[in-house]
Amino acid sequence: MELLNDAFYMRLALQTAAGAAGQTGVNPMVGCVVVKEGRIVGIGAHLKRGEAHAEVHALNMAGSEAAGATAYVTLEPCSHYGRTPPCSDRLIAEGVRRVVVATEDPNPLVAGSGIARLRASGIEVDVGLLGDEARALNEAFNHFIVTGIPFVTVKTALTLDGRIATRTGHSRWITGPSSREAVHTLRHRHQAIMVGAGTVLADDPELTTRLAVPGLNPVRVVVDSRLRTPPGARVLNAAAPTVVLTTDEAEEDAVQRLAAAGAEVVRCGPGPRVDLTAGLKALGERGIGSVLAEGGGVLNGSLLEAGLVGKMMLFYAPKIVGDGAPSGFAFSGPEQMGDAANIRIVSIERYGEDWCVTGYPERRGEGG
Repeated sequence: MELLNDAFYMRLALQTAAGAAGQTGVNPMVGCVVVKEGRIVGIGAHLKRGEAHAEVHALNMAGSEAAGATAYVTLEPCSHYGRTPPCSDRLIAEGVRRVVVATEDPNPLVAGSGIARLRASGIEVDVGLLGDEARALNEAFNHFIVTGIPFVTVKTALTLDGRIATRTGHSRWITGPSSREAVHTLRHRHQAIMVGAGTVLADDPELTTRLAVPGLNPVRVVVDSRLRTPPGARVLNAAAPTVVLTTDEAEEDAVQRLAAAGAEVVRCGPGPRVDLTAGLKALGERGIGSVLAEGGGVLNGSLLEAGLVGKMMLFYAPKIVGDGAPSGFAFSGPEQMGDAANIRIVSIERYGEDWCVTGYPERRGEGG
């Protein structure tokens, strides 16, 4: 049984924040717990972009008992006026005695100023408790707020020999029901889902979130250099917005056909292939901070080769399909093993008969 200490309450704040995964849009997930004389008097999470932050919800619940209390916050309280007033001012106004912060906010508009304001008002502030967990929780936000480019997670289902289909192209289903349910949860938690035109032509997917409890549908992004996506494709239905990334070479007639079908078509580079960096920047300009890439080997390989993959979640099924089947990562690989892409694996989880290997690509020079 864990003792009631700072780590206990911060862990509760982190769990509260994580409960809103997928709901906050481009904003971070934040949790706050207010404790006075050994009792939790307030608890809250940020639930939606543009609405009250976690500290406000927790302080509203605490009421007059916030005076003299300790507030545990997973992310530095904001100090600027955005869509809502500064949370640091609210903590000061309520007479909170102490604030424990898991991690500083990388947002240049905050970046330590919230903590400085609290300290200047005489509030005791401790920073860094469970900081690694807090940063991991908001890895997409932390990347986007600094770069303006969405954080990309590559998810793919693979056989044990690294194939994403049989030699005939048949891929339903590689993994089992538990893995597929986990993927739909991932869709709920990302702002956009990305596939290539080949996936649209082969599978005609709808790319929506299908869970027992209704989830949020991400924006659907199709990378289509030659605009081969048919206007009647299910990815263009009204279930969610769709963005098609193409090139300057795309014919205007094809652009207009897809636009008439409901897609937003964005030209990204001169061609012949979509400039994926430009495409991600365009998504960032539209307020998309996280992308789940569920494409085939070509898209996966292109993203990896361009250094655009932030995270990988590889679902392996206990199957082998042999030669002639497409690879999960199709790109011109290195000549020497020492030059292979190195993945820092952080977890291996079981889903039914499958395993999910989660890791982060390391840039050259990282990780020793």
